[in-house]
Amino acid sequence: MRHTALHAVHQRLGAAMTGFAGWSMPLRYGSDIGEHHTVRKGAGLFDLGHMGQIEVTGREAAAFLDHALVGRLSKVAVGRAKYTMLCHTTGGVLDDLVVYRLGEDRFLVVANASNAAVVRAMLGEHSGGYTVTITDVNRSLIAVQGPEAVGVVGAHPDLRYYGIKAERLAGRDVLLARTGYTGEDGFEIYCANEDAEAVWEWAAGNGAVPCGLACRDTLRLEAGMPLYGHELTLHTTPFHAGLGRVVALDKPDFVGAAALRTAEPGHLLAGLVTSGRRSPRAGHAILDPATGDRIGEVTSGAPSPTLGHPIAMAYLPADRVTPGTRVLVDIRGTREEAEVVALPFYRRQG
Repeated sequence: MRHTALHAVHQRLGAAMTGFAGWSMPLRYGSDIGEHHTVRKGAGLFDLGHMGQIEVTGREAAAFLDHALVGRLSKVAVGRAKYTMLCHTTGGVLDDLVVYRLGEDRFLVVANASNAAVVRAMLGEHSGGYTVTITDVNRSLIAVQGPEAVGVVGAHPDLRYYGIKAERLAGRDVLLARTGYTGEDGFEIYCANEDAEAVWEWAAGNGAVPCGLACRDTLRLEAGMPLYGHELTLHTTPFHAGLGRVVALDKPDFVGAAALRTAEPGHLLAGLVTSGRRSPRAGHAILDPATGDRIGEVTSGAPSPTLGHPIAMAYLPADRVTPGTRVLVDIRGTREEAEVVALPFYRRQG
């Protein structure tokens, strides 16, 4: 197992650790539900040092990323970020990414921990003919998420959502971004590994509460945010997941363009709610109420701490994703009624 620069801090705090994508990460420090509510009502503190960080630099960096990724990165202003995807030539998703433009010819690509090696390899494979340098970055990443995040990090009126800037926090030089994966306002702090503990303690001293991966999953589920390996896979295109908006089909050429231009997904991602006590989970079958035939599959599901009832995301036939549609979920042999709802399940106020 690999350890982040904050591993010793998690041990001192008594975190329950778990293996994730080859990393030893904090699953929880106390209560999953308590940490979830902390992020919804206050400010949660997360170690994201396992995420992949890759810098792409050079005079053709923007043109290269336009070719390799589905979005138009050349249109991103310096100091701004874009959510995008790396797709296979078949149109299937290899990973979803956040890409920051740090300079005219300098980009930071942030990949999921489980796919970091794949993203690095595929970027290298697609870079032929472009004057670019692709470099893995060994740097810590700490997130502060929740309505009180501004009180922890400080007011930065010049930093809009999906922005990034160089800043000095806790007496250390950092990159401060206003992005996140919880459905709340918040910040992500990129810092040198040797500065990670000081930045963490500074944020905790300002009121941020340590939170683990368990609540991060229920937070993103409530916010309708996809998780690679669940909602996004090599067998799904961005259009399957309702994320066709991130694909710049009008670009002259990019990896996966031919497949994506002709994509006609038969199944689409939808939200489900149930009134029973048992929650749908990934892999549970979705059944037609009239025939009992299997028509889809749950990709993620859990009891919603915020809403007080089970929620799930699932792939359903395109003609069954209208809100109000009724389906059945096979939960370990018991058929539970479920209703299709629009995503996200939760949207923050303000």
